[in-house]
Amino acid sequence: MQSPALHGTAARRLLTVTGLTGIAYTLSWIAGVSIPAPSPPLSASGAEITAALAGHGTAVAAQFTLTEGLPAVGLAVVSMALARAARRSGAAAAARVVLVAGLAAALVSLVQFLFGIALAGTSAAGTAHALYGAVNQLDGIKMFLLAILGLAGAASTVLPRWLRYTGIALAVALVCSGIPYLLLWSGGAAAAYVSGPLLLLFITGSGIALGRPPDHPALTQPEEISV
Repeated sequence: MQSPALHGTAARRLLTVTGLTGIAYTLSWIAGVSIPAPSPPLSASGAEITAALAGHGTAVAAQFTLTEGLPAVGLAVVSMALARAARRSGAAAAARVVLVAGLAAALVSLVQFLFGIALAGTSAAGTAHALYGAVNQLDGIKMFLLAILGLAGAASTVLPRWLRYTGIALAVALVCSGIPYLLLWSGGAAAAYVSGPLLLLFITGSGIALGRPPDHPALTQPEEISV
């Protein structure tokens, strides 16, 4: 049976800003992908995009808000917390990479949100094609940035071992799924079904793990990954 002290520690991790942010990140994504909004192929023409999105503007806007807008805040908060923990542990280089990659990914996500809102409100085929292509190519760029974040998080050694291995697996999956988005190649977009759950696990797990007190041994004593 779990002791009251351990139970209390776990509860405090969940209730910290980073813990709640990590949980909210996943909940927002789940809510977003649950919205029945149309998703044209990456290579769809402007006419195909406007035809698919016609009458679904509200759903499209809501989906972009929940999968890009709100998660941008979550990425920024968790990345800053991870960078701070890495810096305290002495992994200054990893901390810098985590901070730059995480904040850049958050900025890209915010731009995607703004483009998505504009896409939801347009009926011009040319504009829709440009916005839809930009959103998806930005997704590819964001995936590469998040792959760097995952690797830097693993290298920092401040996360639990299982999360560091998750960060490595996430990086591989994101590179595989990012290339099709960057090239607007519909045939390879299925890789996102692997990288997506790994990303949610990594960000939420990191948020909860980083909810530990700053003097917790795992945040002050580096632990190497055994190979």
